Amino acid sequence: MKKQTLLNSIFRFLRFAFIIFFGYVVYRSLFAEILTRKIHIFLYILVWLFSSYLVLPFINKLMTGRYLPDYFIGRSRTSDGLLGDPINLAFIGSKAELEQLFINAGWKKAEALSLRSSLHMVTASVFKKSYPSAPVSSLFLFNRKQDLAFEKEIENNPRRRHHVRFWQTPDNWYLPGGKAADWLGAATYDKKVGFSIFTGQVTHKINSDIDQERDFVLNTFKQSKQSVSIEVVEHFTTSYHGRNGGGDEIFTDGALPFIKVNK
Repeated sequence: MKKQTLLNSIFRFLRFAFIIFFGYVVYRSLFAEILTRKIHIFLYILVWLFSSYLVLPFINKLMTGRYLPDYFIGRSRTSDGLLGDPINLAFIGSKAELEQLFINAGWKKAEALSLRSSLHMVTASVFKKSYPSAPVSSLFLFNRKQDLAFEKEIENNPRRRHHVRFWQTPDNWYLPGGKAADWLGAATYDKKVGFSIFTGQVTHKINSDIDQERDFVLNTFKQSKQSVSIEVVEHFTTSYHGRNGGGDEIFTDGALPFIKVNK
């Protein structure tokens, strides 16, 4: 564990050093003699955008495509292949039942991610305006982005929110150990907006205790009038500490609740 932590620290340092070195090389070779100090800041912004949204995601995609397994390991993926939020919920039932369950429990269905909804999200976050159906970023499972997402906004500010993504499982697909579920979910709590330590991109930063958020979701069902049965499989995965695709620390006890609406 200590060796892995040391390797992660070295990797993060080298990534940061690469960003600084790349920006310095571009500056010295192309712009040093033609820019005045008053407009240097614009160059820094351009280098940051180029590095964070083009160069580093491309490198990550090359590396993760080669070294990470392309099968279910209980984690979602980011668009550039980094391990994302852990899978910590399972649901047995139809899409209509899943949607009704969350709506009855006071959740809002998140809008699809688009240019319009993204701009709305940015302005709402900057000016602290309520946006209870704000989109969530795309995470991937079974080689596709989430099929559904739900959220609960905190204090009418989209910077902070409870949210959960769901992916429908493939036909005749079974979880490790032989259990079946129609939907798998990843519930996390957005505590603020910040920068990813892996890419430098602007993103939501999540609370590290994802088990607390998993249990929060289950408690909202208990407080609603919807009758559900919940079977918690303890130690479905080994408990671990790690980081998600934005570099946020996470830890979990590995339990996986299986949720089913009582008819």
